[in-house]
Amino acid sequence: MTNATIALTAQLQRYLLEHSVREAPILASLRQVTAALPQAGMQIAPEQGQFMQLLVRVLGAKRCLEVGTFTGYSALAVALALPGDGALIACDVSVEWTQIARRFWAEAGVDARIDLRLAPALTTLDALLESGGGSSFDFAFIDADKGNYVAYYERVVELLRPGGLLAVDNALWDGAVADPGVNDADTNAIRALNDRVHRDERVDMSLVPIGDGLLLARKRG
Repeated sequence: MTNATIALTAQLQRYLLEHSVREAPILASLRQVTAALPQAGMQIAPEQGQFMQLLVRVLGAKRCLEVGTFTGYSALAVALALPGDGALIACDVSVEWTQIARRFWAEAGVDARIDLRLAPALTTLDALLESGGGSSFDFAFIDADKGNYVAYYERVVELLRPGGLLAVDNALWDGAVADPGVNDADTNAIRALNDRVHRDERVDMSLVPIGDGLLLARKRG
């Protein structure tokens, strides 16, 4: 027994996957295709994708937002959890990676639910705010360039409705955020976001040790 979060050994991780994850075959196929890419480390873990699906369903979310799409696994997971009239705006700048995403979204039959916007995410987020999109999203996920994490966060909080939920990936950054000897730009940017959210009275928050660390922030009413 312990009153602290236990470390995941390889044996325990295997048990968790075998007794928890119910990954749809289309998600597993996309994950396998992504694993062959040099940038495969950018892929979220299947247990994290499933956890996000649970959050979307618990929220009853219909209007979702994603900053950073890569090959589309997280977007596909969220889209599969949405009701038929749900929609996800996905922000990315890569035509190459999102071509893979589009193929799998179409195969899964959810491509009509996903509005992919190929532009710098800050441009897309600002346009959503300028067009009256504030306080209109139920769920958002950020998994993009770390240097803009705080800027993304500030805009997404404005876009979320009261009670809406934001999830931010890589919040523990393979443990580097806790190592004072690590001071590269990406690590410091993630630290800055974690500190910002921890102090932000506009949200309720929790930093969850799933995947590479998932920072959750619920916008207060």
